[in-house]
Amino acid sequence: MNIGVIFAGGIGSRMHSKAVPKQFLKVHSKPIIVHTLETFQKSEDIDAIVVASVKSGIEYLQELVDQYRLTKVKKIVPGGETGQLSIYHGLKAAKEISTSDDDIVLIHDGVRPLINTQLLADNVESVKAHGSAITSTPTKETFVIVDDDKNIVKIPQRSHSYIAKAPQSFYLKDILSYHERALKDGETNAIDSCTLVSSYGMDVSVVDGPFENIKITTPDDFYMFKALFDARENEQIYGL
Repeated sequence: MNIGVIFAGGIGSRMHSKAVPKQFLKVHSKPIIVHTLETFQKSEDIDAIVVASVKSGIEYLQELVDQYRLTKVKKIVPGGETGQLSIYHGLKAAKEISTSDDDIVLIHDGVRPLINTQLLADNVESVKAHGSAITSTPTKETFVIVDDDKNIVKIPQRSHSYIAKAPQSFYLKDILSYHERALKDGETNAIDSCTLVSSYGMDVSVVDGPFENIKITTPDDFYMFKALFDARENEQIYGL
């Protein structure tokens, strides 16, 4: 079984939306998280979905699941105080519906809607081949590593520089054990699962993803998503 674990536990303070968490902001009359969930729903490689949601939005999210017939969503659980804890809650919910030690989870941000079913398939195949899949894109500009005083200490070759995005995918039994290990060690705010497992020495593999796979965090991201979404629609309609 391949399970999408979608975390949408944030309130979007950097978005400055006054009343609505960012995952529920609408583009073309449809909430961002629905755009995300629909790709998982359409994928032949996804068998089930669990969502870790901001607690105040669970009832509304269930209404959206029913409205848009997102039948693969099997559980909606409260998120945590951090992204790491929201993912952990989602992983525990995935374990409850898991049917095998070989089950795979694709961990994804609810506010990364510009993905496609091929990317999900590539993640699943990478986990089967390598045990992990970190969706990434090559950098378009030069990265620099700086010290605490902002002095440059290293400039990696651009050909070796990638940006880690999502989905980040693993065997469920493996990633759940790493999360539980981190909690025992007092770690509750790892920036993402890639960072968490790497801190314990796990080797991770890269899967190439689309450049437009942005995380909608700020107003600039929101308007960029609208523009990219419209461009996709125009391509389908006009063959551009």
